[in-house]
This record gives sequence, structure tokens and C-alpha cells, in this order.
Amino acid sequence: MAADKNDFEETLARILQARIPGCKALVKVDRLSGGASQETYRIVINTAAGEQLLAMRRAPGGIKTEPVPGHPGLDVEALLMRSARDVGVPEPQVYHVLQDDDGLGEGFIMEWLEGEALGARIARAPAFAKLRPRLAYECGKLMAKIHSVDLDATGLRQRLFEISPREFVEQSWERYQLLETPQPMIDYTARWLLEHLPEVPQMRLVHNDFRNGNFLVNEQEIVAVLDWEIAHIGDPMRDLGWICVNSWRFGADQPVGGFGSYEDLFRGYEEVSGQPVDAERVKFWEVFGSFWWSVGCLGMAEHYRSGPDKTVERPTIGRRTSECQVDCVNLLIPGKVTPVPGKTTDQGIDMPRADELLTAVRDFLRDDVMAATSGRVNFLARVAGNAVDIVMREWQLGAAARALELAKLRVLYPAAGADASLEDLRWQLTRALRDGSQALDDAALQDYLRHAVVNQIAIDQPRYSGFKTATGQ
Repeated sequence: MAADKNDFEETLARILQARIPGCKALVKVDRLSGGASQETYRIVINTAAGEQLLAMRRAPGGIKTEPVPGHPGLDVEALLMRSARDVGVPEPQVYHVLQDDDGLGEGFIMEWLEGEALGARIARAPAFAKLRPRLAYECGKLMAKIHSVDLDATGLRQRLFEISPREFVEQSWERYQLLETPQPMIDYTARWLLEHLPEVPQMRLVHNDFRNGNFLVNEQEIVAVLDWEIAHIGDPMRDLGWICVNSWRFGADQPVGGFGSYEDLFRGYEEVSGQPVDAERVKFWEVFGSFWWSVGCLGMAEHYRSGPDKTVERPTIGRRTSECQVDCVNLLIPGKVTPVPGKTTDQGIDMPRADELLTAVRDFLRDDVMAATSGRVNFLARVAGNAVDIVMREWQLGAAARALELAKLRVLYPAAGADASLEDLRWQLTRALRDGSQALDDAALQDYLRHAVVNQIAIDQPRYSGFKTATGQ
């Protein structure tokens, strides 16, 4: 492993000295936490003027892959950042796009900008109290600038995938179906979306991941819009809906990123674009956002199973699909629901008990490992502790949740027989939703979905705001 690290640093040093004007030597490089889809590095170099900070975005493991629809590649991401910068969107300067002969894989090196990108801090920290009241308005203005980029003059029309709302829903639904896991709320939401498709007067450049946590701020302003890796040509209202998805409010109350109102977002957009915002069209994309991210979370678990990234981050993100599904419940079929009670701690003769062992492992990760580490290892230790918490709640709540789910499915399918398993009945419902034979307005169906999803989120993340909304807490 050390040899691999040395090779990486030697190669990077050679590239920096050859490609970055004034670079004398590489001082230090650290991989940062986060970045489940791409690697991000903080680089320190020596120049005649002193030390300079750079950043690098790189494909996982440095493995270069062929561009696929929806993921145009890091060289296109660099072009997107340069194009957005040209229309007034704050972006870091891109210094070099990695080439094949560089020997470091796919990626690019750019200016390092200081600021805060953690969504929870932006939504809640006292340091940003003066910024938050105008932040939704500023986001609306920047989205309008992004949507104004000339696709032909920049060459982006030939490099980006174009997708209509129908295609986006269908492709996301198909991607989920390939995972071969029955999640009826995902199928229910896909059906709803296909029945409420918006009209799109003009297709534009869409960032597709403009949200709290994907832009950098200081106490006065937005410093940079980040993570262009899934940009496409499509309905620009996708961006406005995505920033309103509950996953990106980080427990705060305001609908736009946890920091602002729909009205302020729309006002900023309308002032720059000159076009009125259709709130119902934005709601469609808000629902779609939770649906899309629920599929994306399941995809992270599949990536863990198939490699090459085997870190604890991917399967733990996989469990976040229930957060997105409960948001779909709250948006589409809100109603009364009561979580199942948890079982008490086993008081048997075995010592230590299973819950005590799990608690010891979790506390070791959070108290000892996190205290002794920094950067990505520190971040992964926190994620691992969260994973242990999920296992503990599964042990306490899982059996009761599955029993209630089975009972409600048998109400839906009384002819299935007493021998039908939970998996059998889930698949029966899933197939009925997919072929259209199951009506969406069926009261028993909606009652089942509410209880199944809410009891799953009680296991995966009971502190999630969507759980509290669903249960009236």
C-alpha cells in the first residue's frame, strides 16, 4: 500500500511541475472525506511566492471509464465549470485536465477555494445566520445563470446527454428494476411521476446536483458551485426542485436547502431569467428528486457489492433509500401511521449481550478512532458508527416491522394464502404497480406503504426529519 501511495505522489508531483506554472515541488496531498462518486484531494505545492493550495477531482481508483449517458466524464465536468464561470457563476479556475500520458487516470486540477460546503453547517451554524435569509434568492439567481449557458457556443451540446422528463423517470425506474429488490414505494412514485409529467418549453443546461452541500460559501456569499459530474440538457426546473428535496435540508425547517423559502428561490430565478416559475412543475421535480435519490442510494449498495470501492460509506448510503421513500410518502400519500414498538434488551444469561457488544464497537469507533484520526479515516469511522446503530435498531425493531408489513400485504392480497412469504407478496405488489394493474388511489395500498416505509426509516434513521413529519412528532 505504501508503494502505491509513493507512486501516486511521485506521478502527481511530476504532473504539477510540468503543468502548473511556477510549481517547484509537491509538498503534501490528502484525500478528503465525502465524495462517494469521485475522489477529491487537497494539494499543497511550493512556488516562488510560497505555498499554494490546489484541488484535484479524480475518478475512483484513478480508473478511466468510457463516458455513459448521465455521466459525461471529468473532462466535460471541467468544461462545464469553465463555461459556468464565463456567465458569472462563481467557480474555481481549472488549471489542467489530466491526459492519458499523465498516468494518473481521469480527472482535473483546479484552484483551491476556501469556504464551507457542509450542508448541515450552512443550514444551522450561527456563523451563517446573516447569509441564510438571502441564500435561497442567490441560489435562484445562479441557477438562472447556469440555465443561460449557450450550449452550442461552448460545445456542450455535443458532449452532454439530453433527457426529457419522461425519459428521466423511465430510465431511473429501469435502473432500480435492474437491482432486483422489491421496494414498492419506489414503484408507486414512478407511476405517480409518469401520470404527472410536465411540459418543458425549452431544454437547457441542467446542473442536476445543485443543492445544499454542493456549493461553497463564506459568511457573505456563495464562493463556488461544485460537483458538475451529472449535468445534462433537460428541464431547468429540475435544479429548482432538487434543492428543495428534504434530504438536503439537513433537519432544518425551510424548504430550500433548510435555509430559505420557495418564494425567495423563485424570485431570484425570475429576476435573472425573466421567466415565471411554475410551482407545480417544481413540485414534480421535488418528488422526482426523492425518487431519484432513493434509487441512487440503492445503487451505492450495489457498487459496494461489485467494487471497486469497498468502503463502509457505500452500503451505509444504501440504507438512506428509506429516507427518500418516506419523503415521497409525505409528499404524495400523507396519513396516520404508528411505528411498531421495539423489543426490550435480552436479559438472558449470555454475557456480554449482543447489544452490549455492538455498543462497545460503536463507542470505540466514535470515541477512540475518531479522536485519533482526521480526514477521510475520521469520516469513515463516523459512518461505521452509524452503521452499527442501524444494526442495533434492526435487532430491536426488525421482526415486528416485518410482521406488520406481512399482515398489511395479506390485506391487499387475501387470495395469496397463508404460506405466501413477505418477499413473495412484496414482489406481487411490485409487479402489479409496474404493469398498472394496481390502482394508486387504493386506500389499503397507501396504508401499507405508509407503515412499511415509516417502520423501515425507524430502523435506518429515526432522527430524520421525514420520519418525524410522517409520525406527527
